[in-house]
Amino acid sequence: MRIDLRAVGLLALGLTLGAVRAHAQTESGTALETPEDLVGRLYELVSFEAGRTPDWEHVRSIFLDEAVIVLRTSRDASTVLSLDGFVADFQAFIERANVKETGFAETVVTMRSMVFGDIAHVLVLYEASIPGASRGPQQGVDSFQLIRTKGGWRVASVVNEVPTDARPVPQELLPSGPAARPEERP
Repeated sequence: MRIDLRAVGLLALGLTLGAVRAHAQTESGTALETPEDLVGRLYELVSFEAGRTPDWEHVRSIFLDEAVIVLRTSRDASTVLSLDGFVADFQAFIERANVKETGFAETVVTMRSMVFGDIAHVLVLYEASIPGASRGPQQGVDSFQLIRTKGGWRVASVVNEVPTDARPVPQELLPSGPAARPEERP
């Protein structure tokens, strides 16, 4: 019996794209159709209740395999990570901070986006918190670059910054900033 490798390859590609689309759906079954939907879903996925951890395969499905993640790691340094490096770093944080026992939450405070054709830029002011911790929520700013693929929107890169007194949250990202949230636009 002769196997047509092109047919096998197309079948595998179809199954892979189907799996990616399935992962990129919300629990209600609706596809994540906008960059804002995708970015908002990512924050939901990395947040978890006590005794649980994120579904890392679902998190991975939101990113391009070649995605670059740049995280602020100290007051004057950032670390460049691959998608695998990001997941490993987050898993190490969960262990180091023992947040599997308490849970962890990252919530979007404000989101600003710009879409042009098949590219999008989404800026997010978020708050990260550990339930029950003596330290209150910490704010950060994430800058997402997305690309629309045949399987939907995917994260190509994320760059993170942490506000300080010398580097305050940009006016445009403050909840009362000049730009209205996408859901507040007429």
